[in-house]
Amino acid sequence: MFMLQAPLLDDDDTPAFGEENEDHGKLKHPFVTLFHLLFRFGAIIVYILANWLGQGFISCFIIIILLLSADFWTVKNITGRLMVGLRWWNYVDDDGTSHWVYESRKGLQQSRVHAAEARIFWAALYASPVLWVILLIFAFFSFTYAWMVLPAIGIVLNGANVYGYLRCRYGSSQGIQTSLGAATTSFMRDQVMKNISSMMFRQPAASGTSQPQQTV
Repeated sequence: MFMLQAPLLDDDDTPAFGEENEDHGKLKHPFVTLFHLLFRFGAIIVYILANWLGQGFISCFIIIILLLSADFWTVKNITGRLMVGLRWWNYVDDDGTSHWVYESRKGLQQSRVHAAEARIFWAALYASPVLWVILLIFAFFSFTYAWMVLPAIGIVLNGANVYGYLRCRYGSSQGIQTSLGAATTSFMRDQVMKNISSMMFRQPAASGTSQPQQTV
């Protein structure tokens, strides 16, 4: 497994980040900013409301997983490039070797980064894993163990984006252990997906009263 720190590719067809900086009072990418927040905090709001109102676990599970998946893909592939000029991704070469690439647009003046969008991006990126950790702790102490799997999935998916963008932003100079971090992320993702598959396809208990136990 290889880790690469690289500038964004020259032939990237994404519009150059920070091209229009005439009006500093307006967001350059309002819809991108909206969706950066919508999926991320929508999943948290649905979780809180469903937990408090006692809604069905399976239906809420599906909705939250869809929101978290949409958020992970959107933040990883779209909002990071347009809002802060960063991108991380993975590919497997012909030899079967996995390559992790962390890219940033080099040589940009700070004025070319829209300050409001950058603040929104980083604030939302950091805030959501913290909120999921709080919800996980709350579910543990309230003995609603079945609901702990959703905060755990949120921590893994949101945390993967936090790690990826920190790696893009700071590179190896901050002492981030890239190999260990990537291996840990991959392991946690595999474990979460196994738990999801187990929950979705397991046969219901005969009594119909026992709740599924999840292990992450």
